[in-house]
Amino acid sequence: MTNLMPLVSLSLIILPFLTHAISSCDGPCTTLNDCAGQLICINGKCNDDPDLGTHECSGGGGGGGGGSSPDPTNCPPSTSNPSCEGQSNPQYCSPPVTSSTQAHLTWNDFSEGGDGGDPSECDERYHENTELVVALSTGWYDKGSRCGKMIRITANNGKSTTAKVVDECDSVNGCDKAHAFQPPCRNNIVDGSSAVWDALGLDQDLGDVVVTWSMA
Repeated sequence: MTNLMPLVSLSLIILPFLTHAISSCDGPCTTLNDCAGQLICINGKCNDDPDLGTHECSGGGGGGGGGSSPDPTNCPPSTSNPSCEGQSNPQYCSPPVTSSTQAHLTWNDFSEGGDGGDPSECDERYHENTELVVALSTGWYDKGSRCGKMIRITANNGKSTTAKVVDECDSVNGCDKAHAFQPPCRNNIVDGSSAVWDALGLDQDLGDVVVTWSMA
């Protein structure tokens, strides 16, 4: 019997680690360690991290990205009082646009009935997923000054494509019907249609890919 004691003690030590489950999207959690990958624990459920801009659960870019229907109760509070100089909302200020501006490419469904929210701001209409169109973060959208203009997007695999700016990826407002209950965008988002992702040879399931862009 004494020879069994070490085995029993070892089992008691290992058992808690074997029974600790890692939760995926909407799974139960109490700490960050309970959630898989880059998910975080929000209100007792594993969900995307709005600070990192992950879209494993909701898909697309904040403020109008694609993916499954998000739960409004999981949205963080909307930001307010944007001010670049005062830095009261630093998300509002996008990095300067250069000949090779680094950005995060996210996916958005611009079609009617998709998860992009209201029609595109530039032309007040929806766009098919076969169209090469994008939405830009509020700072880059620049009050609509880039509406209808073409930008060139280049992926790390060397492929590039041009796309038309048709919408704003709102870095100020979010978590409402107009934004498909998505949180506000980060300040460095190029939210592309399926056609953009396909033209760049990228897998939409990645959700977020570093790219560079410039005016075409």
